[in-house]
Amino acid sequence: MADDLWERNASWWIDGFTEGADPEYVEQILPLAARELEGARRVLDVGCGDGQVARLAKKLGAHFVLGVDPTWNQIVVAAGRDGGVEVLRCDAAGLPLADESFDAVVACLVFEHIDAVDTALGEVARVLQDGGRFCFFLNHPLLQTPGSGWIDDQVLDPPEQYWRIGDYLIEQTTVEEVEKDVFIPFVHRPLSRYVNAAARHGLFVELMEEPEPPPGFLARAAEYEAAATIPRLLYLRLVKRTAATSRSAASSRSMN
Repeated sequence: MADDLWERNASWWIDGFTEGADPEYVEQILPLAARELEGARRVLDVGCGDGQVARLAKKLGAHFVLGVDPTWNQIVVAAGRDGGVEVLRCDAAGLPLADESFDAVVACLVFEHIDAVDTALGEVARVLQDGGRFCFFLNHPLLQTPGSGWIDDQVLDPPEQYWRIGDYLIEQTTVEEVEKDVFIPFVHRPLSRYVNAAARHGLFVELMEEPEPPPGFLARAAEYEAAATIPRLLYLRLVKRTAATSRSAASSRSMN
């Protein structure tokens, strides 16, 4: 069912979030991805959609960039937009790729739509070289928790406006109507669920960022301005550390 919804609604994503249509991508996500992918030589874009992050990696000088996505309607558009990247239709939980074949993997607003998160993170770790980076973008789990939202409480005296957080600690799947007649599946997980699952596969957090919403988004969403101190985006840079590199790092520290 989830795959059918993505096939049916692929144009919602392509029309609304690519080719400069979305200010959060233009002003925040793509610049952050450019910074984090700088110097990468072989890049895998998991859940590539139309391929905009993959094309960015190629523009930055990566020698080989592959975008993978399970949705035919996304892959067809990504192939048509080219940009010097390769594309492949496959699921994140079953990558038909060689071990340690990339020095950078990026997943941008993808894993909150993946059911088999543990297997998918294991696949990311498997294809990533030792010491390689996983550039992991998520809709912030606090924002995306089912039942969360902006509350205009007129019962209080004086009235208050605040952001309500739903059942944050409960992992649950919902199908949300993101706009009229467009339904998209989301899997809410607390942040610890991602971090601990990644660590079990040798992927460890090196950097975490929670940027405030960019001006272009606030200009289009005036109702959100009062909640602008609540992050919509979560970014984690995870680095693959095997037992060998951990021993090497420990030895280096002891020598110093």
